[in-house]
Amino acid sequence: MPCCSGSTGSVNVAKYGELFKQEELIQTQKEGMMKVAANLSFMFVEAGGLLSRYQAAKDAGFNAVECAFPYSVPEHQLATVLKETGLKQVLINSDPGDTEAGELGFAAIPGQEARFRESLERSISYAKTLNCHKLHIMSGRRSSDHDEAAHLATLEGNLKHAVERLTEEGITGLIEPINPVSIPGYYLNNYDTAVRVVQKLDSPHLRLQLDIFHLQMITGNVTNNINKFIPLTGHVQVAQAPHRHEPSCPGELNYDYVFEKLHQAGYKGYIGAEYKPSSPESASSLKWMEQPNLTL
Repeated sequence: MPCCSGSTGSVNVAKYGELFKQEELIQTQKEGMMKVAANLSFMFVEAGGLLSRYQAAKDAGFNAVECAFPYSVPEHQLATVLKETGLKQVLINSDPGDTEAGELGFAAIPGQEARFRESLERSISYAKTLNCHKLHIMSGRRSSDHDEAAHLATLEGNLKHAVERLTEEGITGLIEPINPVSIPGYYLNNYDTAVRVVQKLDSPHLRLQLDIFHLQMITGNVTNNINKFIPLTGHVQVAQAPHRHEPSCPGELNYDYVFEKLHQAGYKGYIGAEYKPSSPESASSLKWMEQPNLTL
């Protein structure tokens, strides 16, 4: 007997038609929401090394992840764990060089142009293997041997080259101002410079990475700056200020309000959860995501 024959079948068709409409409505609502990606450099460290954190993020309900420096793990191993977990890698940082020696990228460091290009190619290789389409290009620490003009000219020249390469590969480069409390001496520590560079190079393959934690620590004026910067923004990250715990912790920022402002400003990309959980278990820090503009 056909499964849809008779009056019982008609009832089932109506029933499932209604369920389909409900699923369609839920999907439409989700499409207008901002998706959250777990930052595996900050979250799920209790699971062990980087590879173990992917499964921990999946077990906690995440569908997407980002991380700062995946370069200690062979890229094929990372690709394998992404395939096994079904997670999407939405962002990595560029190869920073020797972090133990204090290096944090080379984009703005005069005399390090060759190292910048070398690190860029390694970063592109990882991004392609991980099917990751956003790359945070790190400027590096300011050199006492060079003035502001030399740093800025170097940054612009290196980013011009990066935009050419990233356009070829279908990857969007991001630059992010980082506050001087978190990383003293980091060159790109203000939004005026970042915005001028993005506007000057004028490419869809170079955007601003807007970390609300750094925004608050650097300049504040969060509402007006969200409205001002979102048209230039390719990725957003969040943490509470000044301690950098999850957004729901007491602190300087009202994140229910912030998420509403991001939504009103038209941001539809991922929200990177780049924070240090306030408790030993990262999964217990996710209460902040239970609000209407966010989804996994």
